[in-house]
Amino acid sequence: MPIGQATRGYETWLARQIPLLAADLRLKHQRMAESPFAFLRATFYHWSQLWPEACPELMSAFLVQGVGDLHVENFGTWRDGEGRLIWGVNDFDEACWLPYANDLVRLAVSAQLAVQENHLSCDLTSICDAILEGYVEAIEESGTPFVLAAHNRWLRDLAMNELRDPVRYWDKLAQWKEVSTVPREVEMAFKLAMPEPGLAFRVVHRQAGLGSLGRRRFTALAEWRGGLIAREAKQLVTSAWHWTCPPRHESGLLYQQTIQQAVRVPDPFVRLHGNWLMRRLAPDCSRIELASLPKAKDELKLLEAMGWETANIHLGTNRAAKAIQKDLRRRSARWLVRATSAMTRATVKDWKEWRGKA
Repeated sequence: MPIGQATRGYETWLARQIPLLAADLRLKHQRMAESPFAFLRATFYHWSQLWPEACPELMSAFLVQGVGDLHVENFGTWRDGEGRLIWGVNDFDEACWLPYANDLVRLAVSAQLAVQENHLSCDLTSICDAILEGYVEAIEESGTPFVLAAHNRWLRDLAMNELRDPVRYWDKLAQWKEVSTVPREVEMAFKLAMPEPGLAFRVVHRQAGLGSLGRRRFTALAEWRGGLIAREAKQLVTSAWHWTCPPRHESGLLYQQTIQQAVRVPDPFVRLHGNWLMRRLAPDCSRIELASLPKAKDELKLLEAMGWETANIHLGTNRAAKAIQKDLRRRSARWLVRATSAMTRATVKDWKEWRGKA
């Protein structure tokens, strides 16, 4: 299906479930034309159409509760209940049942596109080898979360760099336009999420992300005991994967279930309130953009960690480890390279088509 037709069809399907913001959709369409990497992030709905055509041999891979919209900028940090800094997958908006290989291929494609934009500098084979090495090792060892304390200091240094400066972060957040109308259930959720009863807050509309751009998103800002705090409410819907692929398992919102089952240190502020995702926003509780990483970084080590973290998610599926190991043994040595090449070509082709019409 041509990308223009796919976008119209998906947005029509989406609008039947939740209200959409026309101005944010226009911005999303503009940003989709900026680069293949931005296009990839914004179009998981079309990826779900391209996948069976470009990678038919992977459709039979073991089904897991996966991330779906996985890419190299879908990783970030948060604080756990003990105040420790944790690193891992940051966004489960598109969590669904899908072949485990889908998350690996999409992660590798995003890294390959990031190379084309000079955010990374490794070759395709090295990208795939690093991701797969981390993934396989984690599957064999039953996974381990990334706690950035005594261990994983190299990753902590990457995550906590000067471009995530708190002053810049809060200044940017405070500049968003205040909204006058907030859904009642969101206002109640914000009140419950504040650190003390009766704390006054103002609500702004923040344009963020790409895959979810166009959906309603509210951010509550409050002054509390000497500084700003923020809580976000983002409206969720069933994964776009099910717009294309009929579900063989439960197809409702799997955000909470996926993170609860994964090998993971939870963020105590992340919870669902109906179909609204509630979470804390802070400089060290947010997604990490590639452009914000220091120039000097061990790219392959980072990709290996991303592969490991992907396994941490997949291991939440019952009997996943043995089934995935069995499936991997029957795959050829370069299956991930071939699949990544095929999906990269398909993605760039559709981006060029979209750019020509945007």
